[in-house]
Amino acid sequence: MADSYPRRDQARGIWKIGDITKNIKGDGTYPDAGVLGIFSGGDAPSDSSVQDSVVITTTGNATDFGDLVEARAGVAGCASFTRGLVGGGDDSPDNFIDYNIFSSAGNCADFGNLTQARSFLGSSSNNTRGIWGGGYTGSRVNTIDFVTIATLGNATDFGDLTRSHNSLSSTSNSTRALFGGGDAPGANDTIDFVEFSTTGNATDFGNLSSARSGPSATGSSTRAMFMGGDTPSRSNIIDYVEIGSLGNAIDFGDLNVNVLRGAGTSNGVRALNGGGYDPSAPINNIDFFTIATRSNATDFGDLTAARSSLGAYSNGHGGLQEFQPRAPELYSPTGKVVGEGSQGDLLILAGGRNDGDTIDNVIQFLTISTLGNALEFGDLSSARRFSGGTSSSSRAAFGGGSPTVNTIDTIQFNTKGNASDFGDRTLASDFVAGGITNGTRGLFGGGTIPGGESNTMDYITVATLGNATDFGDLTQARTGPHGASNTTRGIWGGGQTPSNVNTMDYITIASTGNATDFGDRTVSGIPVGSFADSTRACWGGASDGPSDVIDYVTIASTGNATDFGDLTLARREGGGGANATRGLFCGGEVPGDRTNVVDYITIQTTGNATDFGDLTEDRRQMGSASNCSVAVSS
Repeated sequence: MADSYPRRDQARGIWKIGDITKNIKGDGTYPDAGVLGIFSGGDAPSDSSVQDSVVITTTGNATDFGDLVEARAGVAGCASFTRGLVGGGDDSPDNFIDYNIFSSAGNCADFGNLTQARSFLGSSSNNTRGIWGGGYTGSRVNTIDFVTIATLGNATDFGDLTRSHNSLSSTSNSTRALFGGGDAPGANDTIDFVEFSTTGNATDFGNLSSARSGPSATGSSTRAMFMGGDTPSRSNIIDYVEIGSLGNAIDFGDLNVNVLRGAGTSNGVRALNGGGYDPSAPINNIDFFTIATRSNATDFGDLTAARSSLGAYSNGHGGLQEFQPRAPELYSPTGKVVGEGSQGDLLILAGGRNDGDTIDNVIQFLTISTLGNALEFGDLSSARRFSGGTSSSSRAAFGGGSPTVNTIDTIQFNTKGNASDFGDRTLASDFVAGGITNGTRGLFGGGTIPGGESNTMDYITVATLGNATDFGDLTQARTGPHGASNTTRGIWGGGQTPSNVNTMDYITIASTGNATDFGDRTVSGIPVGSFADSTRACWGGASDGPSDVIDYVTIASTGNATDFGDLTLARREGGGGANATRGLFCGGEVPGDRTNVVDYITIQTTGNATDFGDLTEDRRQMGSASNCSVAVSS
């Protein structure tokens, strides 16, 4: 099957910055956590690849989110907090599973394959597992497949439904998935259920209020809603069951239209039904209602194009989380909005040289826990490269840089926008090292000054605007070392004197004084990036070659670095950062050029790096800071 669709092999290459940086809400902000609903594919009347998005807490017309890898109808969608999946379809039929990241509007990429190609199936999920059941392969099937949403790969057999049928629907809470209605042949009223935590065959739950084919479904943490369908005439029925109690469905109210093969999604409070046939042509209607209150549906707005046999999913489906109103601040795909003083999940990259080798002022960000491409955050006060970055849980500061300045800029993690003035370093220098913080105090070190390299270290109290204070001296004057720290100790690694060096120094962050020799890196020169968790510090790349080496040390024990694995691409002079488990190496210089590649590793697990996504463009020599390292979030 895969050989028949060679463009699946190109899925990794379809992401474009113009697609990824689309403005989801239209006002420069990102969606509130848990409110984005996506309607995917469908029959318009030919197969469509369109994915539309809406913010479920509002009303209005849908906005383009991106495209499926391949146009198809008869798909079924499911999601976690961070990732949406679309499986199956009626093109032959298909076994494809596509995925996208909620925080990055853009085209889907390949996730893997179902156990068998089929269309008109049902799907639901909790935050861990996605499940597809039933469908049509040329004949009706009772197959149930599952995937682990966080891990790309093919689906695995889960068990069987109580009967073979297609044109069914599915919804869930965090523990139980329900499958309702369908064509077996002829409309049926069956509701089956499975428990996410196990595998095995489905069990009878009860019955819909009437037999029907092609209903849609969604729900909350307590209720499952089944909407519309063919009885055999088109229906506007809304039924519900209490997910925790076996039994038959109860009448809830009516949709605005009689509809077959629409798609349902929710944020756990409000349910939406979009698209479908009414009575014999695709429609673009989106209806909504409040799940807790029995009533008729109300008009929400329209899809971007009329279509039926589509799929839908949300990062706020009631099976995953109950919606909590949140300010439109910076979105974190962990399901939280990054707040002042809270642990977040963001890596900020500031300035650098772009793909035209021009120094610029762009600030961009990545969400460390979620694979995907970078997005723009704002601008530095001036264009510069090789600023040193440091941070607390709420604020990042970038000091120095080239052209040679002593300026320190700052941003708040929870508010997208341009940087503002923090104060000044004790000296003007470029090729400044950052990356060392204990969450209260942040350090800058080394760099290039008129006449040579600097050994100066200075520090700021990140919570308090003002000028930096002298900390002490490095063991060796050098430019471009990269720092990493836990809450106690900071380590500077590599750099140039101007010859490449593998020197590592350390300091105790809470004290002032000169640095002490720690040991040596396995390679020499300026790394592409560095970071640490509570026990281990890692550096990737170097000016040697450049190098693809990743090495690490145990922070509490002095000594030489140990080989960790390899980057996906040999490079130097990029940026890096980490949360408590995962570290990112971003961009950098490759021989004769720059790159936009972002790699990641799991800090406690040695091995080669894996592709994470891309920066907004080829870029090197950025300053970097995170609000989520152990040092700033513990």
